[in-house]
Amino acid sequence: MVMVSLSVLLGVFSAATGTWMATAEGNTSEAAAAALVLPNEPGGSGGTSGTDLNGHAQNHGGQQQPAPTTSAAAPTTSSAAPAPTETSTPPPPSTSEAPPTTKPAARVAPSVAGQVLDLVNVERGKAGCKALAEESHLTKAAQDYSDDMSARNFFSHTNPEGVTFDQRIKTAGYSKPGAENIAKGQTSAAQVMDSWMNSEGHRANILNCSLTKLGVGFTKAGNYWVQDFGY
Repeated sequence: MVMVSLSVLLGVFSAATGTWMATAEGNTSEAAAAALVLPNEPGGSGGTSGTDLNGHAQNHGGQQQPAPTTSAAAPTTSSAAPAPTETSTPPPPSTSEAPPTTKPAARVAPSVAGQVLDLVNVERGKAGCKALAEESHLTKAAQDYSDDMSARNFFSHTNPEGVTFDQRIKTAGYSKPGAENIAKGQTSAAQVMDSWMNSEGHRANILNCSLTKLGVGFTKAGNYWVQDFGY
């Protein structure tokens, strides 16, 4: 097992100066993580949808036809032919179509990002906070940023051009950014959540009851993780 230095960056917003102040903590671990949070703002909205399927059955059967009757006698000849006979065929067997069976859809395993969201909401439930809803703009911001850190091999809340997390979130289309957690090196949702929950700053973001939305990004190359929260 390769041990790398754990670098935890905790961002604090100063209302007096309108600036970010960063502190650093050092330790040893298999991964690195960082957290940042903005002041409280109002939240947003979400929704769900679904469909139903129904089946029906029809019955089909047959019925024997009676032989027709005639009053005229058959003509006689020197070499009498046998009287014609009418045959009857038995009705086709009755069939009944069984209702089409609609098997319940197999449960699709959640994506890695979905697993992180599920684990976040488990922890929030324990703390008495409402569950976070996944938000597509936050998800895009988080995934784009984990991809960027992986591609350009950096690890920070601010990209090499100086763009901060709240600016990235607004550019992605979400107007009320709240906080961001990032991590690097963890290979599963459970592992990264364990890292975050054992860091005071990251845990505070996850258990901030004022936050209402979440987007999660994960990039396999380098195992970069991003949580972007919104009010």
